[in-house]
Amino acid sequence: MDHTNSQNAEKALKITTLLTLIVAGYEVLGSCQNYQMGMNLLDIASFANANLSMYCFVLILANLILLPSAILLYKQGGISLKEEIFDKSSLSKDIVLGISLAVISSVISLFSLILMRGRTDLAFGGWDRLTMSEIVLMAISLGFVSGFCKEIFFRGFAKNFCGSVFGETAALLLFNMMFGLLDWFNMGHSFVVGLLWIWGYKRSKHLIVPMIAHGGMNLISVLFYLVTL
Repeated sequence: MDHTNSQNAEKALKITTLLTLIVAGYEVLGSCQNYQMGMNLLDIASFANANLSMYCFVLILANLILLPSAILLYKQGGISLKEEIFDKSSLSKDIVLGISLAVISSVISLFSLILMRGRTDLAFGGWDRLTMSEIVLMAISLGFVSGFCKEIFFRGFAKNFCGSVFGETAALLLFNMMFGLLDWFNMGHSFVVGLLWIWGYKRSKHLIVPMIAHGGMNLISVLFYLVTL
């Protein structure tokens, strides 16, 4: 095994693990701070992002602080991040695929409403009235920052740096497990849609597909919140 490939894989794994621990750690802290006797796991998980503004700030800061390391790793690996994200010759087709996967992912998200029925009265009641600044912050953090940065970490790193070490499919699945762990509070939803985005990534060979699917699904969720107020 090439020593450089092994080193790059280790760096990619460390960066993504750090991102996972930071965000998941904040979510666990938020849940534990609101724990009450009698809560079930769904109740506890509901408080993971109850403080929406702080949660969004943590997502934005964690992703943007680690992004330069990701860009440097691509540069050291001799991989053009721009070409990894998109290719002009297939851009239109990739955009259509990404939008299609965003819609499918949003439909899958509706099943979480069934899961939420398992919550008790001790669960977080939800956000009744968010200010416009909070809605904009949510759209930026979930739709754009997460959609762009997380796909570089959880899909791009897996394929480009760990694929040669673990095998591409195994690496993508490993990183998708971390992706699901980062969003543990949605009880496996992120892992499931992550599999769909892996398929889109492998089919198109460009990160723009899972980026659009990921960011698009989150923006649709924000829109769903606004419509159902």
